[in-house]
Amino acid sequence: MTHTQTDRGHLIGIIGAGPAGLYAAKKLAEAGAHVVLFNRDIKPGGLAEYGIFPTKHKMKEGLRKQFRRILAHPQVDYYGNCSVGEKGELTLTDLQKLGFAALICAAGAQGTKSLGLPGEDAVGVVHAKDLVYHYNHLPPFSQRQFPIGRRVAIIGMGNVMIDIAHFLLRLRQDVEEVIVVARRGPAERKYDEKEYKYIEAFVDQDALRQEIARLRPRLEAVGQDAEALIAEMTTTPPPARLADYPGRMLFRFLASPTRVLTDADGRVCGLEVEENMLVPRNGDTSARGTGTYVEIPLETVVFAIGDRVDDAIGLPYAHGEFLTNAPADTTTTTGAAYQVYDPVHQKVLEHTYVVGWSRKASDGLVGKAKQDAELGIETVLHGLAAVPAPDAAEVAERRQAIRRLVEERCTYPITKDEVALLEEAEQQIAAQVQAEEYKFDSNAAMLEAINSHKASVA
Repeated sequence: MTHTQTDRGHLIGIIGAGPAGLYAAKKLAEAGAHVVLFNRDIKPGGLAEYGIFPTKHKMKEGLRKQFRRILAHPQVDYYGNCSVGEKGELTLTDLQKLGFAALICAAGAQGTKSLGLPGEDAVGVVHAKDLVYHYNHLPPFSQRQFPIGRRVAIIGMGNVMIDIAHFLLRLRQDVEEVIVVARRGPAERKYDEKEYKYIEAFVDQDALRQEIARLRPRLEAVGQDAEALIAEMTTTPPPARLADYPGRMLFRFLASPTRVLTDADGRVCGLEVEENMLVPRNGDTSARGTGTYVEIPLETVVFAIGDRVDDAIGLPYAHGEFLTNAPADTTTTTGAAYQVYDPVHQKVLEHTYVVGWSRKASDGLVGKAKQDAELGIETVLHGLAAVPAPDAAEVAERRQAIRRLVEERCTYPITKDEVALLEEAEQQIAAQVQAEEYKFDSNAAMLEAINSHKASVA
């Protein structure tokens, strides 16, 4: 899709500076727009910075280089450490009054899902995202203590489960067993096989063969081949066990969690599951309970079942997602899928859009976020094609007004120049301690590093 000169010069606001927000900013700036990014965290990057497993240094640094180039664009402004929401330092209404030609929410999916189980608020129940943020040093999660026992159940069978298992078995040597609890069977696993290679050495392959063999009648009832599944999930000979990491990984398929069991002190002591059977459904399979319940003794339960958007941002919301103009049952990404819909007034919110995980929570990784942002921006640019762009003087005046409001409302807003100072400080420490990377664990430490660097170059 091509655009006329009328696209140029529009002022666009973006909430969130993760992959979707940053790639959206890139495409807009290339089309001639001026972009203002508002980010909850001090550092940009979102899940690319705080969601990728710590040992994947090459991948993370490659993304950081791309993001630095985007932020360096003269038509992109960045304000980190500024929260947007009903209880944020800036509200959606504040942003709507700033004269943006379009407002784009790319804040990701900051809410957590739960199953509504009895006991799921007990000490020892953890949400995967909180744990991922913790081991990736995102404040305030980096400063929280998470009670992790010797036996841990992870509910869910996607890529996030792989990362959590990897963390528990590789970085927490006190964990003896990680049990993956899956509602459906081995054929319905959702993780990427490339990701599985990272944790395959921890998998108790004899136990996995026995588990699939145990389910043979239930698998064969829906035409699934137990032997083929065993061959897919195991290797002969098995990968060498890592000598310094004693923990093992188990799978419990066709098991729906029904209750978190707690002791007299309110701490997790087990998980009750209902045994399932598989039933054909619309060319796929679904799980149906058998009425048989089993208790699994353990000390920690991790929910890795996806995320929901943050309804506190203030956009129309239902069932874990912001409402868009696309039909609820569609999976296509037409322009309507990016337009925010107001059900109260039964109309599209003018020039208001969602992209990335704010449009569809937990959908894909960085590449998918980039693709979704770029498709969404095509819709934004199409909507602005008939809207006259302000002249350069007006844009400059509005950018100054935005800066004044940010400095008035946000306690310590961070600019892209200050992000560069922070990265420089972290790189210096990493070099000193001979580490691949170093991250400050608190906002206070980051702000102190920025100020120290400012003083040193003054």
